[in-house]
Amino acid sequence: MKLRYKFILLTIIPLLLSFAGIAIAVFFQATNLAQQQHKSIEDAYISSKETELKHYVTLANSAIAHVYQKGAINPKNQEEAKKILASLDFGDDGYFYIYDLEGKNLMHPRQPELVGKNLWTLSDPEGNFTIQKLVKTAMNGGGSVRYLWEKPSSHQIVPKLGYVVLLPEWGWVLGTGIYLDDVDAALTKLDAQFVKNIHSTMFWIAGITIICALLIALSGLALNISESRLADAKLKALARSVVSSQEDERARLSRDLHDGLSQLLVSTKLQVESGLAKLSSLIEPPDKALIAFQRATKQLNEALTEVRRISHNLRPAMLDDLGLVAAFENLCEEFHNATGLSVLFTPHTTPLSLNAISNTVLYRVAQEALTNIHKHAQNVSHVELELLAIGQHIVLVISDDGSGFNLQNIVNHPKRGIGISNMRERLASIQGQLDIQSSNNGTRITAKIPNGE
Repeated sequence: MKLRYKFILLTIIPLLLSFAGIAIAVFFQATNLAQQQHKSIEDAYISSKETELKHYVTLANSAIAHVYQKGAINPKNQEEAKKILASLDFGDDGYFYIYDLEGKNLMHPRQPELVGKNLWTLSDPEGNFTIQKLVKTAMNGGGSVRYLWEKPSSHQIVPKLGYVVLLPEWGWVLGTGIYLDDVDAALTKLDAQFVKNIHSTMFWIAGITIICALLIALSGLALNISESRLADAKLKALARSVVSSQEDERARLSRDLHDGLSQLLVSTKLQVESGLAKLSSLIEPPDKALIAFQRATKQLNEALTEVRRISHNLRPAMLDDLGLVAAFENLCEEFHNATGLSVLFTPHTTPLSLNAISNTVLYRVAQEALTNIHKHAQNVSHVELELLAIGQHIVLVISDDGSGFNLQNIVNHPKRGIGISNMRERLASIQGQLDIQSSNNGTRITAKIPNGE
């Protein structure tokens, strides 16, 4: 992994861990707060209802006080009290009921089928003895009782909060109650809202985390892109500087060879030829010394030719003096003289706007391509070199009709493809591109550079 990506990860990971810790803390705190609020609301509601039920029972006692206070047990008075209590209600499911101390139901306005039945052993779905609990609470001074009972309006077993008192003179347990299913539904709805709020908070934390991580990543990416562009620009400038330095050094060596060694060889050759001419007039027939001087003269001519060839290859003066087209024409002629293969050069344009570096790059690409054709191409009978202007680019195309080669094998081979790499690097230094297509029908090399480079 690259160093800049490691820095981005080192920045993002602590951020993610921090937000994860915050999210966990917020989740547990919010959950605890929701539970506390649930219990507080429930306790407050139950407390208010207990007070309300106590008031209802007090009112019921007041309603029958004039009968109950007559003292002795009188069936007629008890029946009158039952009628009064049966007529009292509050809402659809608010009523009063009476049990004796043995668990027998004496009055129930909503469930008359229970009147006269002993419900002492009646238990709810959870196994609790409901009537026993009511009687016991009443005998202990009265108070609230929570139990399960059938709701008259829905005929379902639901939680109920009751309040009972003892009428000791008659041995009655007087009670009333309210059903808590509506309360449970309200609390369930409230819990659902709490959960929704917690999820929403988690969503916002997650969203903020993702946005922050993306901002960091994008900032790092933008910084990397900026640095990469700056590095690319510096690399291209360095490549241009290297190419320029190479060409300057080649030009210097070419001048030194042409103006120094070449001139020295010419002077030596002339002196040897002058001495040879004088020696020839004195010696008849030519002896071995004369033949040796003649051989030396021939070798001097060959050395002079080789020096001129090396000087020309280092930096063709024609490229600087007459331009790219003339240099290409000379290159094609030299290729023909060296290989016997004719090169058809077609200049479709004259790139007058190219600078010296661009001219040199195109010339070196063409030189490398023709050298590769000479060294490696097989069954070649026709070579073409074209110079075109396409849009905002100058395009150089070198093609042959040889048997081609496997480009992938050449590129992947550790000891081959150096010439192709050199061409790519030279073109990349001036924002150019190289495309190579090779098949059994031949090879086509296309070099494209921006016009005006």
